[in-house]
Amino acid sequence: MCEADAAALTASDDVFESYGKGLAAIVHDVATAEEFKGKAGSSAFARVPAAMGLPFKLVGVVGVGKAGEIGADAWTALGAAAAAAANKAKCESLVVAKYWMGDAPEEFETKARAIAVGAYLGAFDDQRFKSEKQAKTLRLISVATPAGADVSGALTRAKATAAGVALTKQLVAAPPNVVTPTALADVARAIAAEFKDTMSVKILEKKDCEKLGMGSFLGVSEASDEPPKFIHLTYTPKGKKAKDLTNVAVVGKGLTFDSGGYNIKAGAGSMIEMMKFDMGGAGATLGAARVVAETAPPDVAAHFIVASCENMIGSRGLRPGDILTASNGKTIEVNNTDAEGRLTLADALVYAEKTAGATKIVDVATLTGAIIVGLGPEVAGVFTPDDGMASEIDAAARDAGEAFWRMPMRESYWEQMKSEIADMKNTGTRGGGSITAALFLRRFVESEDAKWAHLDIAGPVWDDKKGGATGFGAATLASWISNAAK
Repeated sequence: MCEADAAALTASDDVFESYGKGLAAIVHDVATAEEFKGKAGSSAFARVPAAMGLPFKLVGVVGVGKAGEIGADAWTALGAAAAAAANKAKCESLVVAKYWMGDAPEEFETKARAIAVGAYLGAFDDQRFKSEKQAKTLRLISVATPAGADVSGALTRAKATAAGVALTKQLVAAPPNVVTPTALADVARAIAAEFKDTMSVKILEKKDCEKLGMGSFLGVSEASDEPPKFIHLTYTPKGKKAKDLTNVAVVGKGLTFDSGGYNIKAGAGSMIEMMKFDMGGAGATLGAARVVAETAPPDVAAHFIVASCENMIGSRGLRPGDILTASNGKTIEVNNTDAEGRLTLADALVYAEKTAGATKIVDVATLTGAIIVGLGPEVAGVFTPDDGMASEIDAAARDAGEAFWRMPMRESYWEQMKSEIADMKNTGTRGGGSITAALFLRRFVESEDAKWAHLDIAGPVWDDKKGGATGFGAATLASWISNAAK
C-alpha cells in the first residue's frame, strides 16, 4: 500500500474483503495497532484466525511510500518483506499483490520483476556456517497481476537477477578463510562451466601477471601466503564474434582481506574485523556475470575482471615509501599501504582497455571510507568525466532499484597526488579522499575513445539491520551491460 491507501484503509475495505470476508477488519486492526502509515519499508502482519475458515494463515501490508515517488526499490522491498514474513510464519506458499491493481498490463512488467526479485531474496537464507540448519517451508511464491498481463519474461529475468545478487551476498558474507583469491577464481570457473556456450574464463597466475608488468597489483599481494589470482571471465553471445559487438568491461576490486598493511587498520572504527567485505566489488562483478550469463543479452560482449589478493603484513610486504611500476609504465609512490585497492585496480583497468579491448569500462570497489562520510551507508558514488556514462549508470541503477549519486571530479585536486620522485602518489590529503581516488584510477584508462566510470560502493555493500551483506551492485551492473549496446 502507498501512504494514501493506508490512510483510507477501513475495516470493510473492498480489496481485502475480496480475498475473504472479515479479512479487512483484521488488517485494519493490525495496521492501527502498529501505526502503519504506508511509509516505504514499513509493514504490519497478523495471523488469520482458523475459525474464519480462510485458506491462508497470515495477512499483511507493506508500505511503498508516497504514490508519486515509488521506484523499483520499493517494489523489491515489498517482495522481500512478504517472503521474509512468510518464512518466519512457516508458510508453504505466498501471494504478493499490489493494493491498487489498475496498471495497464504492459506497465506492470517492471513492477512484477522487482517484486519477484525481492521475493526470491527475501526467501533466501544463508545458513552455510551454522551447525544447526533451520528447515524452510516456503515453496511457492505467486505475484498477482492485472488481467491480461503476461509477466513470464519478467519473472524469468527476476530469477536470474536474484541468483546473481544472492551469489554476491554469499561471497561478501563469507569469511576471509573461505573466500580467498583462489575461491573467487573457482567461482569464475564455475560460472563458465555452467554457461559454457557463452562464457569463457582465464585465470592469470602470479608469473603471468609478472610477464604483463603488473607491479602495482603484485606489490599489494607480496606479504600474503595466498597466491594472487587475476580473473578474466568473458561473455560472448552464442553465434557472434566480439569484434562485431559493443565491447564492455566491469573491473571489480577483489581484496579478500585488507589488514591495511604496514598502515595497519587499528583502533575503534578501523573495521578491520569487517574487511572480508573489501571484495564487495569483485562479488558484484561475479554476481553480474552470473546474471548476464543467464539473461544472455544479444548485442554486447562483456569482460568481468578481478585482480584478487590479500593485503597482509610480512617481511616481503609493501612498505610506505616504496615505488611500484604499473603495467602501463606509470610509477606510483606508495605513501599509504591501506590505499591498496586502487593499486590493484590500476593494472586491472590497463588490462581491460589494452588486452580485453573494452571501449566502455566500469570499475566497482569498496574503495574509500570517505564516500561513506559523504553519502552515508545506503548510497554509492559514481565518478566519471563522461555525461553519457553517467546517464547509463543512472538508468541502470533506477532499473535495479539501487541508489547511486554522481560525484564531482575536480582536476585541481590532482595537485595533492603528485610525487617529487615518481609519476604520482597513491593518496592525497584527507579532504576529498574519494575524489582523489577516482582521479588516480582515471590515469589508467588512457585512450580518448574509451569511456570509463568508477563506482565506490563502500557504504551499501553491508547493512547490519538487513542481515549483513546486501548483494549491492550486481543488479545495476547487469542492467548496464544489457543496455550498453543501445
